[in-house]
Amino acid sequence: MRVLVAGGAGMIGSNLCEQLLSRGHEVFCVDNLVTGRRVNIEALLAQPRFHFVQHDIIHELPAFALMDRIFHLASPASPPGYTRVPIETLRVNSEGTRRLLEMAELHGARLLYTSTSETYGDPLQHPQSEDYRGNVSCTGPRSMYDEAKRYGEALTMAFVRTRGLDARVVRIFNTYGPRSAPDDGRLVVNLITQALRGQPMTIYGDGSQTRSLCYVSDMVSGLICAMESPRAAGEVVNLGNAEEHTVLEFARMIRELTSSTSGFVFGPPAVGDDPQLRCPDTRKARELLGWEARVGIREGLTQTINYFRKLLDLDGVRPAALAPHQNGTVHRPWLKRIDGLRHERSS
Repeated sequence: MRVLVAGGAGMIGSNLCEQLLSRGHEVFCVDNLVTGRRVNIEALLAQPRFHFVQHDIIHELPAFALMDRIFHLASPASPPGYTRVPIETLRVNSEGTRRLLEMAELHGARLLYTSTSETYGDPLQHPQSEDYRGNVSCTGPRSMYDEAKRYGEALTMAFVRTRGLDARVVRIFNTYGPRSAPDDGRLVVNLITQALRGQPMTIYGDGSQTRSLCYVSDMVSGLICAMESPRAAGEVVNLGNAEEHTVLEFARMIRELTSSTSGFVFGPPAVGDDPQLRCPDTRKARELLGWEARVGIREGLTQTINYFRKLLDLDGVRPAALAPHQNGTVHRPWLKRIDGLRHERSS
């Protein structure tokens, strides 16, 4: 099949592209490299079935061969990312989502929109099930992300109900693993990089707030299950790991696994509206998709620590060295054969 992955140079997106290639699909990765990183897909560029286009999906999409599947992961997802580009975050989940939905309709493709656990806000229900409507501020410091994703969900479901589009929504809970950016700013990356550098490990708040962390390989398998399950059409499904720990417990685990001597420094919440409890109710994913997270937290943290240990040892691997190529840079060997593909479908 031909598969388009919008946001394919991000941590989850690049791992998804790699898995799709391993399954024999032809993969078209579209990313504007605002928060995605070219280094995440460098190893894939030599593969003849992988095609990279640097493009912002809020603008008119390039002409593509007919797609069979469209994964929409394009959006800043970390607090530092979406607070730095709030308007762009709103636009990619509104205008960008509309463009991909219209593309799916035109191509007769199946679409998966990745939403977020942030749609639940600072939840009053625990764990959070898909029918919980959330406790969200539409004007708070996270609103550019929370409300953008809620709108993206509503737009996707409008296409399902009024146009019969084969689409589904997944709400991604905290995901971690290799290919996260060193300056990602979220819990796991901050704690690991600080521990490996021997710096004080920063805990925002008192550390009693809870999170459930899903390793990236589990998340990728969940995305593929949700895309390929006919029962997921028109549904909203939580994807995450139901194993819950406090932030302080995660910090202690990371310090132990890195053999670090770093101490803990407690500060105010990094961003207002910081949820105190975050854990998915994953019954629907188990029942509808036959999916659940399998990688244990210590195993996943160990793999992530090993990735960052190697990354931080490389000379020059810092955010400046990982800056995106200039806008308009496109890797597209597929253009010469696109006309021959435009009117055919993969079997």
